Amino acid sequence: MTVDTAAPTPHIEDVVERLDLAETSRTPVGDDGTWPALTLDEAYTAQAALFARRTARGEHEAGLKLGFTSAAKMRQMGVSDLIVGRLTDAMRITEGDVLDRTALIHPRVEPEVAFRVVRDVDLADPDADLMSSVDAVAPAMEIIDSRYEGFRFDLPRVVADNTSAARYVTGAWVPLAPLALGNLGVTLRIDGRDTAFGSTSAILGHPLRTLTRLQALGARLGLRLRAGAVVLAGAATAAVPLPVGHVEVAIPTLGRVGIQVEGARHE
Repeated sequence: MTVDTAAPTPHIEDVVERLDLAETSRTPVGDDGTWPALTLDEAYTAQAALFARRTARGEHEAGLKLGFTSAAKMRQMGVSDLIVGRLTDAMRITEGDVLDRTALIHPRVEPEVAFRVVRDVDLADPDADLMSSVDAVAPAMEIIDSRYEGFRFDLPRVVADNTSAARYVTGAWVPLAPLALGNLGVTLRIDGRDTAFGSTSAILGHPLRTLTRLQALGARLGLRLRAGAVVLAGAATAAVPLPVGHVEVAIPTLGRVGIQVEGARHE
């Protein structure tokens, strides 16, 4: 992915330094009154700089994620605009694996729909067609983990913080063409208990609409996706604090995806 090649200004670099330290030390950033005010464009520049630090440490780009694509999530976080963040291979969890939640600050889980990109797409190219470049869909979970104390932020702050991206897991991929994704029930289960319910229609009315919105946003930001990349379409329910135990998402037609979570709470 590429975005805003300009070098960060000192106040943006200050934001990047604080957020990078918060994540690597697992210590949230509090607002001590010295936090720089950012425009949304500056926030995306900070996000790109944070992503560059991750790749410099050996991580590889894995896809993009959309945030605030559901009314429930917008209400929960007090924002109203769709945003985009970046995924790396270090964020990927294999289905059935164990996640140690002590590696995170105050994680929450969201049931999602994921799309797979079958060929390289430069979203800045006016002739690019993201919709036709997606070949498969899967049930997914995203583990978000704001680096801000108390999960409190405004829109530029969450964008700078890479939209709270932390971990993600996808289930088995299903060919996209024959599926109707517009109004499928979504269930989040914890240790076999149904905990949260939603619908794929909560994701912009239909998950495929996120691809159109991503193409427009990606064109403005100069983003690209490589063959095999994942696009997380956004949450179908409000986020739930990530518990210890078995956490699973089930979506009719798409199937299920689950992980085991271990580690003491330390919020």
